[in-house]
Amino acid sequence: MSTWTTSPSRPDAPDAAVLLREYLAEMVRRWYGRPERPEEVAAALADFPSDDLVPPSGVLLLARRDGALAGCAGLRRHPGWAELTRVYVRPAHRGAGGGAALLAAVEAYAASAGADRIRLDTRSDLVEARALYARHGYREIPAYHRGPYAQHWFEKLLPAGVDGAPAPR
Repeated sequence: MSTWTTSPSRPDAPDAAVLLREYLAEMVRRWYGRPERPEEVAAALADFPSDDLVPPSGVLLLARRDGALAGCAGLRRHPGWAELTRVYVRPAHRGAGGGAALLAAVEAYAASAGADRIRLDTRSDLVEARALYARHGYREIPAYHRGPYAQHWFEKLLPAGVDGAPAPR
């Protein structure tokens, strides 16, 4: 059985930069249905920066499986809620619980930061991601923003406190 751990990182740290580049390369490949070109990945990194995934505006969590760098997930804070982004598990680590570990970690972070829900957007071609979110209690909602690649929007309410009151903030 694998052991998954997560820890916060700056997006410009070497391990984080590697994972964010791999994530965007996969997004480009899947969108176009062909191998990515280096200039496309560079443009995606510039067009969709991750520099706000640092406290207090957010967090970037890196996942390790048995000590090996295996994935990442980001969370952007909004008043009362948080937005999940940059969920990525390296292909060699898929199917081993990394997505679940990342979701649990970002949900705990969001709740501790005072969020009562997490929202996200994704694309139609990311069927594995949509299935992961549905398995973990995210439900499809109407669009909450208009992005060039947003085709599905999800939300998960975070657990309330013991007596039904909002979770501690």
